[in-house]
Amino acid sequence: MTRWHVAAVLLDMDGTLLDTEKVYLEASIAALRTLGYTDGVTELCHAMIGIPGPDNERTLLNHFGDDFPLDDVNRLFAVNAAEILHAGMPLKRGVIDLLDAIEAAGLPKAIVTSSSRSTAAEHLRLARIDHRFDAILTRDDVSRAKPHPDLYLLAASRLGTTANACVAIEDSNPGVASAHAAGAITLMVPDIVPPTEQSRAKCAAVLPDLDAAIALLATRSVLPVRA
Repeated sequence: MTRWHVAAVLLDMDGTLLDTEKVYLEASIAALRTLGYTDGVTELCHAMIGIPGPDNERTLLNHFGDDFPLDDVNRLFAVNAAEILHAGMPLKRGVIDLLDAIEAAGLPKAIVTSSSRSTAAEHLRLARIDHRFDAILTRDDVSRAKPHPDLYLLAASRLGTTANACVAIEDSNPGVASAHAAGAITLMVPDIVPPTEQSRAKCAAVLPDLDAAIALLATRSVLPVRA
């Protein structure tokens, strides 16, 4: 197979490395239903996966109207999510193997997330992988977050390269749009929401899990072949 000449690996956080999207989804739906919003909330919350929090707040206000109790929803969401995560920050299967393989290949790696800097720092700390990245890029670092390409362009620059010399691994359609627009070789490992046809067209591959991503990157001479 064709060798990919890769200088760095860029990794989404929620839903890709951390198994948090299910937590966010459950906490969001529960908060809305507690306040009496039931019709179509599951579909609405699915559509907000991979989108920065401030953009999702605008989506809720646009959907429900200006009298929507945003502060109450945010408060309930935070309480719900904290209760679920109290037992620990769950990792997606294959995360440690992926990080080990990237390090064995001598490639720098960065987190590229729509979360805030404080949230990313806390969640990576709870997952005990915060020390394993050369850079952590969040929505606080750019004026336009995903699905715009700015985060990926900045992440590549921080690692001393360009986005088209990077592999990006994402789980969401907005994330795929961001990485592809930046010019990165984009792999999608879907979490909750399946890839759209547009996302499939933007990906070098859509894979079932991170183990499959490791195997593909090994065939492309990006990562070492497993013994």
